[in-house]
Amino acid sequence: MMTSLPLVFDAPRRALPPRHLADLSAGERRDAVVALGEQAFRARQLSHHYFGRLTVDPAAMTDIPVASRDRLVGELMPALFTEVRAVSCDAGTTRKSLLRAHDGTLVESVLMRYPDRTTLCVSSQAGCGMACPFCATGQGGLTRNLSTAEIVDQVRMAAAAARDGSLGGGPARLSNVVFMGMGEPLANYRRVLDAVRRICDPAPDGLGISQRSVTVSTVGLVPAIRRLADEGLAVTLAVSLHTPDDELRDTLVPVNTRWKVAEVLAAARHYADRTGRRVSIEYALIRDINDQPWRADLLGRLLHEHLGQLVHVNVIPLNPTPGSRWDASPKPVEHEFVRRVNAAGVPCTVRDTRGQEIAAACGQLAAEG
Repeated sequence: MMTSLPLVFDAPRRALPPRHLADLSAGERRDAVVALGEQAFRARQLSHHYFGRLTVDPAAMTDIPVASRDRLVGELMPALFTEVRAVSCDAGTTRKSLLRAHDGTLVESVLMRYPDRTTLCVSSQAGCGMACPFCATGQGGLTRNLSTAEIVDQVRMAAAAARDGSLGGGPARLSNVVFMGMGEPLANYRRVLDAVRRICDPAPDGLGISQRSVTVSTVGLVPAIRRLADEGLAVTLAVSLHTPDDELRDTLVPVNTRWKVAEVLAAARHYADRTGRRVSIEYALIRDINDQPWRADLLGRLLHEHLGQLVHVNVIPLNPTPGSRWDASPKPVEHEFVRRVNAAGVPCTVRDTRGQEIAAACGQLAAEG
């Protein structure tokens, strides 16, 4: 029998990085620039370089006087990350970056190119406190929350890398962002929400990525799901359910001991009703653990009752992690599971797994130096 591990909702108190342009709203940027003795319009120029041109290099900011550039960049664009290394697979179309923050904290992000889109899997925390036993990140524990700017800067760096041809296939435009990297996004709620606004606000106030192309995942923090529903955003909510029954979910997703499956699905329905957006249900399929036909039937029935047509199930073949005794379900079992969920009237497909060989797939991020 698997045992539950303690949950950590509050990150350890560790210093966040210095104030950064991406932490601030457009009005706050103007105030910050004026406080430095510069004209307010310099804030828009800085924002254009950071969000529009994706650069933090003072030498590239030729519309700002030389005497002001270094000070403005030093005060409002402090270095947030150093890329320790980047590794690629899938003919160069999947690229994982290991990033070191100002305090030595390590995080990972994964950039993926598909025929119709380019997606970044972004981290919202260093580590994770949710303690899901099949996830390498969760087993490593939580180091700290990331700042708004640290989240946004992962996106800026990835957008620049895609633009500059770092992915196989040549230059690309970053089109999608999924909060499915390290951490539980809704446990770092305010900073994640501010980051979503910076990611989606039109340039030069933000990176200009459509809200409908952003996905925020959660293991099921019910109050935060309900709060997010009322923020007026059009992002996709992804709920990592992994099993439809409370007995097993208490061990697979320990937060279930606080908010049960029915509560999670009710919150998801509230989100769908408020936003008109279809909810994504994530289901890591584990051999002989959660892949039984009766669980597929129960999943389909519960989702049909709670969410109707406002749901889609992503079945994710379990990705191997070091030391894990679990494995992905055999393909015939996977196919039968998907068939049964679809037969219940709930759309269900198998997610394309990317990056296994470089430990970049779902549940594999561990940020090892």
